[in-house]
Amino acid sequence: MTPVETTRDTPEDAGHGGLGPGGFAYVAHVPVRWSDMDAFGHINHARMVTLMEEARVAWLLSTGAGSEASGPNVTGAGSEASGPNQTGAGSEASGPNSPGAGYAPLIKSAMIVHVEIRYQRQLRHDDSPLQVGMWIKGNRSVDFTIGYEVRARDDAPGTKPACVASTQMAVVDIEAHTLRRLTATEKEYLRAWSR
Repeated sequence: MTPVETTRDTPEDAGHGGLGPGGFAYVAHVPVRWSDMDAFGHINHARMVTLMEEARVAWLLSTGAGSEASGPNVTGAGSEASGPNQTGAGSEASGPNSPGAGYAPLIKSAMIVHVEIRYQRQLRHDDSPLQVGMWIKGNRSVDFTIGYEVRARDDAPGTKPACVASTQMAVVDIEAHTLRRLTATEKEYLRAWSR
């Protein structure tokens, strides 16, 4: 997997919960590979799903599993983000924005059940790395939906996105192979990242 640089919106500037001024819980900068291109010179529509996956995995891993630093306002190693509520991977974060063990089951048990993408303009290799802004669109008792806005590297935050998408993620009991309900703690984190 190609390294993904990340930025995190800070709560001081946030208009809603754990979201920053751009309305995103997390922004990943995903490099475009030559193999992501098609014969017309733009990013292949099917490869966009893979690029969104790389962004989503970077977000989910940065907030819980595999890192002691976690929460909606914490950024992982290799990030260019800075701010008073952000720490690097390997440092311990505490307080309301560091879910630790309460968040790990959510990301370890989430699986995609639905993907929806709307392409609004072409993206090319020169637009790399792509800006992939993400937030939680909503949640129900056994699932949650992640929203995406994909823009070119040099696009301003308010620019119409080249691609808008969503992935519905169901949470499962891995051992029983059945759906499970979101816990109150998991719903709290999802609300913090919601628009």
